Amino acid sequence: MPESRGLRKSGGRFVVYAMLVAFAAFYLTPLAVVFLNSFRSLEEITQTSVLGVPQTFHWENWAQAWGSYCIGGICSGISPYIWNSVAIAVPATILSTLVGALNGYLLSLWRFKGAQIAFGVITFGVFLPAQMKLVPWAITLRALDLSDTVTGLTLIHIVQGMSFTTLFCRNYYVNVPADLIKSAKIDGAGFLQIFRRIVLPLSPPILIVTVIWQFTNIWNEYLYGITFSEGSHRPVTAALMAFSANIAQAREYGIESAAVLLAALPTILVYLFGGRYFLRGLTAGAVK
Repeated sequence: MPESRGLRKSGGRFVVYAMLVAFAAFYLTPLAVVFLNSFRSLEEITQTSVLGVPQTFHWENWAQAWGSYCIGGICSGISPYIWNSVAIAVPATILSTLVGALNGYLLSLWRFKGAQIAFGVITFGVFLPAQMKLVPWAITLRALDLSDTVTGLTLIHIVQGMSFTTLFCRNYYVNVPADLIKSAKIDGAGFLQIFRRIVLPLSPPILIVTVIWQFTNIWNEYLYGITFSEGSHRPVTAALMAFSANIAQAREYGIESAAVLLAALPTILVYLFGGRYFLRGLTAGAVK
């Protein structure tokens, strides 16, 4: 009887692992195809198909994708647009996380009349479709003289991200013991002192969640990038969209595949090195 129970358990475990491997293979197949094509020449791809192993590895595809391939008439590769995305994503992630942490701290630990209404208004932005915000943002950027600038896109992502970061941080901080804050107030600590010396040291799990969430969303966003930037001011996602619209030259599938992987590399690295902390942070916020 114990042996049959053990066999059933082993069989069930095998089925689960087999399904997980099958799903992983299914989702990773497009990435594998793009990766292999990034080392193939245009002739090899057109003479065979986009599915295949490189007969000869063409490393120059990566060099051209980074520094010399023409995108929208600008022959400098994908590198300037990657730096544009870095200039947008890094400050927008840091500032939106900081503002969200302050908002969450204020709304959860410094209760005031109308706090729930303020929280609802701030987080309402989470549920609004991005398309509804295009016209208001166009008017705002024009009024601030920030149209077609990296600074304008950074401002958009800071404001847009505040809804998410406030939601995450407020729901995390609401579980901080109220007596801890009261004791600090009795000892004479003020608003910023309590935030800096008590709340922030308790915050790494949720701050890691918000940083990873914000960075990946900002890096991968393309609607605002396409709408509010052009030419050399585009983020990398908008530049990649220009690949498909480029009819002035033949499609270089190998170079384009390399460019796609270069553009995806930062978010892939973030999830490879920070994914486990992301899950820990979500779990800590859920059960704290």
